[in-house]
Amino acid sequence: MFIDEIDIFVKAGDGGAGCVSFRREKFVPRGGPDGGDGGDGGSVWLEVDRAIYTLLDYHYQRHYAAPRGQHGKGGAKHGASGTDLVLKVPVGTVVSDRTSGERVGELLSHGQRLLVARGARGGRGNLRFASATNRAPRRADLGRPGEERWLHLELKLLADVGVIGFPNAGKSTLVSRISAARPRVADYPFTTLVPTLGLVRVGEGRSFVIADLPGLIPGASEGKGLGIRFLRHIERTRLLIHLIDLDPATGRSPVDDCHALVRELGAFSPELARRPQLLVANKIDLPGTEARCREVEGLARASGLTFFAISAVTGQGLPELVREAADRLDQEQWAKAAS
Repeated sequence: MFIDEIDIFVKAGDGGAGCVSFRREKFVPRGGPDGGDGGDGGSVWLEVDRAIYTLLDYHYQRHYAAPRGQHGKGGAKHGASGTDLVLKVPVGTVVSDRTSGERVGELLSHGQRLLVARGARGGRGNLRFASATNRAPRRADLGRPGEERWLHLELKLLADVGVIGFPNAGKSTLVSRISAARPRVADYPFTTLVPTLGLVRVGEGRSFVIADLPGLIPGASEGKGLGIRFLRHIERTRLLIHLIDLDPATGRSPVDDCHALVRELGAFSPELARRPQLLVANKIDLPGTEARCREVEGLARASGLTFFAISAVTGQGLPELVREAADRLDQEQWAKAAS
C-alpha cells in the first residue's frame, strides 16, 4: 500500500518535578536543602531514511509520545532526562501543523532531522532556592508539560523527470523500457494508481530519476480523477515529459490532449507550467498515426517545445529522448551553478 498523506499526533515528554528534601545526617546539624532537579522530557524528531518510500507505518499508529523526565530526589540527585523519540520518514516529506496549516519544514536529504515537538524542562529542586536569607526553602517547581500537536505529513516524490499524460498514454511502458522500474502495465484506464520511480542510466557516470505518474484528466486541478494526488508529485520534478497518445482508437484529438495538459498544469501551479518540457508523441508504431503525429509536431513548433516521436513498445526514438532529457538536466544544473 502506498500512503503519501497522513495525520499524526506527537507529544514531547513532560519535565520531571523538582524535589523538596533536606539533609538528615548524624552529626550534621541544620544540614540544609538537598532536593534535586527533575529531568527534561524527550523531544520528538522526524528523520529522513532513504530506505523508506511511503508513510504506511503511520497509517497503523497515529499517536507518538516521547518519554518524560524523571523526578528529582534527595541527596541532590537530579532526575534522568527522557530520551528523544525519532520517527523515520521518506525523502520528500513535507510537514505542516494540522490546526494552523503552517508549514513546519521539508525533509529532502537522507539523515536530515526536523524537530516537531520540544521536550519540556524539568522543575527545580529546593536546593536551587537556598540563599542567605532563605536557608530552608520548602519550594520546588513542577515539571512543565511537553509540546503536543497534530501534524500533517505529505509525501512529494523527488524525481528529475516526470512523465505526464492521459490514462493509457503509455507512461508506464515508457518508464519500464528506459529504467529498471516495473510499474503495472494494462489496457484499462488508471492502471497506475501510485507514482513509480525509476533510475535511467545515460552512458558512463550519467543518470537521472524518472517518475511514472498517475494519469491526468481534465479537471484534475479541481480534484477530479486522482486530481491533486497526481499533481502534487510533479512539483519537485525539474523536467516534464508530456506524453501524447496517438492511437486513433481513443477517439480523442492529440492536440486537444496537449492543450488539456498545459491547462491543468497552469491551473494547479503557474510556476509548474513554466518548467522545462518535452512534447513526446507515443505509439507511432500503430497504423493511422502519421497525420496525428504531424499535428502534434506542428503544435510543438508553434509552442517552442522540443518534439519527439516514439514507440514505447518497440523502443523507436527512446535513445534520442533519453539523451535529450539528460542534456536538459545538465544544462539546468550548469545554469544554476553559474548563477
